[in-house]
Formats: sequence, structure tokens, C-alpha cells
Amino acid sequence: MASTSLLKSSPVDDKSEFVKGQSLRQSSASVIRCHPISAPSLTIRATSSYADEIVKTAVQTIASPGRGILAMAESNVTCGKRLASIGLENTEANRQAYRTLLVTAPGLGQYISGAILLKRPSTNPQLMAKKWLMFLLNKTLFLDLVPLAVSNDESWCQGLDGLTSRTAAYYQQGARFAKWRTVVSIPNGPSALAVKEAAWGLARYAAISQDSGLVPIVEPEILLDSDHGIDKTFEVAEKV
Repeated sequence: MASTSLLKSSPVDDKSEFVKGQSLRQSSASVIRCHPISAPSLTIRATSSYADEIVKTAVQTIASPGRGILAMAESNVTCGKRLASIGLENTEANRQAYRTLLVTAPGLGQYISGAILLKRPSTNPQLMAKKWLMFLLNKTLFLDLVPLAVSNDESWCQGLDGLTSRTAAYYQQGARFAKWRTVVSIPNGPSALAVKEAAWGLARYAAISQDSGLVPIVEPEILLDSDHGIDKTFEVAEKV
């Protein structure tokens, strides 16, 4: 699973607190702004024994006013380019030091409520040992994109098998959030099958995450590939 110990101990009242996360996404460091939400607007599965905790996490942490989620889930190759620009070798130790430097910046929690990291760095013992760090579990939930049979060369996300045990394990590690990304391709559709599979997969992931105590962040990504215009993108976005 998409991507960053958390609320297990105390609510977010220290400005230095923020969320660190796990992800497989190949993106660079950037900030995703979150819009404040109110508890009454949230729909939680009635069967979830974590309902109150999930609402508290979503409202007080993820969507806390004035803060965003730091996306820093760059690949090792991209991270290597950054290290090379300052004369450092692209090693695991240097990548870990770079990410640790970012997530331990003084006062970061004043502006950042979470950070999306790669799976391996986010489980680094040195980072996990810092109790003021919180855990945004991101994108390691979905395993990979694979061809969708009987479609227009479209894809769907694997990862639902075994998701219950994985989310339960991540919760025990301190995670309180999860994000699942699936993609919709415009040049080849999207076919009704692809849209249905995307919606079904995201819904199942969200339900399983809530049952395990994790706030589900749902990301149906409409790919920008091809030469279609903004009107076509809007049409597909409405359909999805």
C-alpha cells in the first residue's frame, strides 16, 4: 500500500507533529492541500468499531486547517538525481538521510499534516523510533497495475487479496491512514468495465481499511496520456 507512531498516543496538538507515509508512487516532493471537513459530513461503515477514531483522525489530522500532505515518494532514480546535484552517491544510506532530513525539519508540522514516503524508508527503525512522528500509510496497499481482461488494453489494481491482514498489521504498527490509487485511461476508453472495476476496487479497499481502523484516501487517477483536450478530460472525470 498508496502512501506515511500516530494517534495511538495523543491527538495532534504539538506543532512539530506530522504524518509520515508509505507509497509506491513515483512523484517528487510537493504539497497536497487538504480542505477542512466536518465530522457530520463523513460516512463511516456502521460495522467498524473504529468509527469515532476514524472521524477524529480525518478531521483533526488529515484535514486540519492550514496544513497539507507532503508528497515525497520519488523513486530511487529520481532521488539519486537530487543527491548527485550536491555531489552525493545514490546509496540507501544517503537516500534515508535525505528523507529523514525532510521529515525532521523543525516546525514542519505547522504546515504539514502528513507525508507520503516509499514503503521501505517509512518503516525505517530510526524514523519509527521518533514518537512524535505519525504514520500515513500510503499506496503500499495496492500491489501493482495489471492488464484488465476483455477491456480496451486497460488496467486495474491488484491488492485486495490479503488486504484485511495487511491493514490490520499496519494499524498495529501505528498507521491510521491509507490511500489506494487506481487509474483510468482516456485514449482506450474508459470502458464501462474499467470504470466499474475501478469503483468496485476502491470501494472494497475503503471498507476494508475502515474495518481495520484506517482512514481511506481514495484516488481514482485519470491519466493525462494522449492528446485529448480538457473537455474530454472533464467528460471522463464526470463519468468516473
